[in-house]
Amino acid sequence: MTGKKEINPFLKQALELGPPLAFFFIYLRLRDDSFEFAGTEYSGFIVATIIFVPLMLGAMAVLWVLTGKLSRMQIFTAFMVIFFGGLTAWFNDERFFKMKTTLVYGFFSAILGIGLLQGKSYLAYVLDEMLPMRHEGWMILTRRLCGCFAVLAVANELVWRTLSTDLWVKIETFAFPIALMAFLMLQFSMLQTYMEEPDQNENQDG
Repeated sequence: MTGKKEINPFLKQALELGPPLAFFFIYLRLRDDSFEFAGTEYSGFIVATIIFVPLMLGAMAVLWVLTGKLSRMQIFTAFMVIFFGGLTAWFNDERFFKMKTTLVYGFFSAILGIGLLQGKSYLAYVLDEMLPMRHEGWMILTRRLCGCFAVLAVANELVWRTLSTDLWVKIETFAFPIALMAFLMLQFSMLQTYMEEPDQNENQDG
């Protein structure tokens, strides 16, 4: 028995997407301002980052209370946000928060790559219950997603190092998630031949 509970999918999406969108709009409101705390001046970006951390933790807490479960990816992402958000505030340096995205995507790529070297799909381990698919399909999807995460990690480095903070915030909030979602939807449509009926194993057992 797991403590998992079903909730309205729109509420779930709001809790997952709300904090990044809130960060985007808070940044737009504060980007031209500066704030002084304890004799130190902070940019609007730093203050938006500091506000974003508890917003995300609050949304995840609500999600955990309502569903009884958080995915490993959500927990890891929350840790990275707290860690690099803290570094950003402590050192008053926005580069730490921008590098967070590179490390998150890079970590996911590395984990999937380690599994591939072992002949395994860690992606299947996480998603198999929601998306029944044959082993061959999972291995193909894992290889492609490993490469996708690597490309996103490199892209983030190029964006934050060469473009303005305004552009980075917009690309981080919208372009990267949309690109990842579009990639996944394309892959699922291409891998339909590997999909299994959800009750196939149950029928075989019966």
